[in-house]
Amino acid sequence: MLHVCPLSRLEGTLNSAKPSHVLSLVSPGTDVPLVAKHQPTAHLILEFNDIAEEREGLIAPSVIHLEQLLGFSKDVAVHGSLLVHCWAGVSRSTAAAFIIACAAVPEVHEQTLGQHLRRISPVATPNPLLISLADTLLQRNGRMIQAIKEIGRGAETFEGNQFSIEPRALIELA
Repeated sequence: MLHVCPLSRLEGTLNSAKPSHVLSLVSPGTDVPLVAKHQPTAHLILEFNDIAEEREGLIAPSVIHLEQLLGFSKDVAVHGSLLVHCWAGVSRSTAAAFIIACAAVPEVHEQTLGQHLRRISPVATPNPLLISLADTLLQRNGRMIQAIKEIGRGAETFEGNQFSIEPRALIELA
């Protein structure tokens, strides 16, 4: 199971979803409080700015970040429970959820996964740089990028909604 939320809802989502692993996608220096029961091996913090292109003075998401994200989430979202969060729960975490779902259920078309993401999170606006890097890394030949372009920018919001994805259930969408 894959859970997504903003940082402000982290504690509540940890208590309600009880994930086995946590993935934090935050800007450098962001303090990420965690419930004591999560071991360091069950929590990965990736620090980069939420930007769509390289910008001087900021840290852009990179292939190294994507490799760490995919390595950490492999099997957890399908056989365990993974909570992904970023500051607002709109861009980095929704991109990660889409990427993890694409990797976990490669038989489901990227467009179908993008449309499912839009249904469960009307505000999701996945970070396009993360999506582009993942599209290349997962050899999707532009299909991930196109799927996110097709769903467009999410509704304007200050903060995203908490939502969950069951990767195995997505196979029914294929």
